[in-house]
Amino acid sequence: MSFNLNNVQLAGHLTRDPQVRVIANDRTVASFSIAINRRWKTPEGEAKEDSTFVDCEAWGRQGELVGQYLAKGSPCYLEGRLRLDQWDDKDGSKRSRLKVVVDTVQFLGRAKEREGGAPASGVADASPDAPQDAAPGTTPGTAAGAAAKDGAVRAPAARALA
Repeated sequence: MSFNLNNVQLAGHLTRDPQVRVIANDRTVASFSIAINRRWKTPEGEAKEDSTFVDCEAWGRQGELVGQYLAKGSPCYLEGRLRLDQWDDKDGSKRSRLKVVVDTVQFLGRAKEREGGAPASGVADASPDAPQDAAPGTTPGTAAGAAAKDGAVRAPAARALA
């Protein structure tokens, strides 16, 4: 029996503004990178810090939301899967890059900390069968993810991190 699992959960801050592009068939993709910091103490008591930088991409409506609500320094939590891109560069060398294809992203932090006044905790779900006309920051197809009448977006209680 074979067991395969490709699932990633990350929380960090954007290292740059998302780059949003519209490609063939009017598909939107947002490319961005997040930094994940780790702090620890050595056995001698010395404080250490390490940063990991991860390239990410979000597709469709979710890519639009990432481009609209996130900017350099914005905190976010995301879930997705790893994908290895491989190509030959112009010198003929084989190159590869590991990136996260984002399935779900949550915008963390306070609304006043982000440009554009995004809600304090928004959820975007990129399931392939999700309706593309869902309200920003909602989980399409769920009553818990419905937008309030005042225009604010309410994240499902089970998914809220902030």
